[in-house]
Amino acid sequence: MATLYTQQDKNIRKTWLLMTLFLIVIISIGWAFSFIYQSPAILYFAVLFSIGMNIFSYWYSDKIVLKISGAKLIKKEDNRELWNIVENLSITAGLPMPKLYIIDDLVPNAFATGRNKEHSVIVVTKGLLQILNRNEIEGVIAHEFSHIGNKDILISTIIVVLVGFVTLLSDFFLRMSIYGRAEDRGGDDRAKIFMTLIGIALAILAPLIAILIQLAISRKREFLADASGALLTRYPEGLANALEKIGLYNVPMKRANKAMAHLYISNPFGSQGMKRGVSKLFMTHPPVDDRIRALIQK
Repeated sequence: MATLYTQQDKNIRKTWLLMTLFLIVIISIGWAFSFIYQSPAILYFAVLFSIGMNIFSYWYSDKIVLKISGAKLIKKEDNRELWNIVENLSITAGLPMPKLYIIDDLVPNAFATGRNKEHSVIVVTKGLLQILNRNEIEGVIAHEFSHIGNKDILISTIIVVLVGFVTLLSDFFLRMSIYGRAEDRGGDDRAKIFMTLIGIALAILAPLIAILIQLAISRKREFLADASGALLTRYPEGLANALEKIGLYNVPMKRANKAMAHLYISNPFGSQGMKRGVSKLFMTHPPVDDRIRALIQK
């Protein structure tokens, strides 16, 4: 059975696994195309790029996420009620007080980011503050604190950067293989054709693999964060009611982005609570109805 402590260990392992997979995918693409174009420089670039991106994503991915979302840092005097809610829950959870950001968007939503609990951030939209009452806001904030406590935030934030760069780099190599011409330096033409096909296959599959990793990590963590958040407030109905209200919104956020959709408490492109069957496999979040049912055991 998943607990806060087992989830922490799993997320640490998943973070290392994700970074390792990123290294393997990028270096494999670089190796294939260095063979095709008879240029070792491409492989060297792929190795340096993959290592550099892992380091960059660890230190700066949260800043990129905040920039993409358009979130603005607030102080205590900007919203004392929200500040007090977060401060009280941070004491209850035994976690450091995170920085608080607000997104100027009327669609209710929230997410947490940061590389660790000492550098954590909680972000909410203006719509969330306007639509939910205090108990419901506490439920949402407790959910986000659970992501911080469960060490979800690092892997979830790193995914934003790595998935985005894998997709961009794969698209670049794919275009090179279609529109570019490898230098003819002799050798077996069949081998060149074979390696070209491998390169194209890698370029096509890489972003799909990255997205599947993103989806798999996202859906499972939401149920545990809901449960942990309910334990933190001792009032599961608060989060359940908040999810119900949030789930009624089918309007996408103004700055909704596919790369960071999994970060939010609810899909930023609109409610997907009515989707079932095969379509559930491609959702960044579990259906809202399932989450509410798990909280209130109906």
